Amino acid sequence: MAAVHSIADAVEAAQALSNLFARHKRAVFFGGAGVSTASGIPDFRSVDGLYHQQFDYPPEVMLSHGFYASHPAEFFEFYRKKMIAPTARPNRAHIKLAELERSGALRSVVTQNIDGLHQMAGSQRVWELHGSVHRNICQACGASYDAAWILAREHEDERGVPVCPVCGGRIKPDVVLYEEPLDECVITGAVEDIAQADMLVIGGTSLVVYPAAGLTQYFSGDTLVIINRDPTPQDSHADVLISCDIAEAFRF
Repeated sequence: MAAVHSIADAVEAAQALSNLFARHKRAVFFGGAGVSTASGIPDFRSVDGLYHQQFDYPPEVMLSHGFYASHPAEFFEFYRKKMIAPTARPNRAHIKLAELERSGALRSVVTQNIDGLHQMAGSQRVWELHGSVHRNICQACGASYDAAWILAREHEDERGVPVCPVCGGRIKPDVVLYEEPLDECVITGAVEDIAQADMLVIGGTSLVVYPAAGLTQYFSGDTLVIINRDPTPQDSHADVLISCDIAEAFRF
């Protein structure tokens, strides 16, 4: 097995990525929370991440289907405050990935994020493994409401739980909670793109959240790039390992 090419300098990383995208025709980007930290959205597992903050219940509990069903008021309080970031804007990584897609150098983005920043930056083919805060669905009539509607709090019951203004039904974020399966159509699309890719660029993810992280096993192309601040379980399989800020690495 060839030695891993490790890069810590942002300028060198940007040049390497530029060269790699120029040489490949079916690249796919697989990203996690670290892609959006430069946009002001905290990740989950780092020292300053969501899982290291203090709440009345552990975040893993509050982000479960069971908690949504049994404690809807507490769930939506947490959802509004911690899961929706209305002022967040795409950073250089999001913007460059959209540019690469438009130029034909990138086939698609597979993301574990629910913030919609890839689409805001202009990406068209985005597989959202964990859904999006920008879709909130009435469980009775199927009406969909955006994140701004949730934050406006104009249609709630006495507990502060959103209620559908069309039929009075219960609203559920189109986000994959703990205890819920991933969407089969999304998985299928993501797996097909990864399996057909000649380069897979993994960025801003610890690669410990399954089943999402397991999708990378379908890659059989010739170049695997991992961009992450901290080590991941798959580093030894990478051809290029980049440890600088991801937004700076995409500054080309």
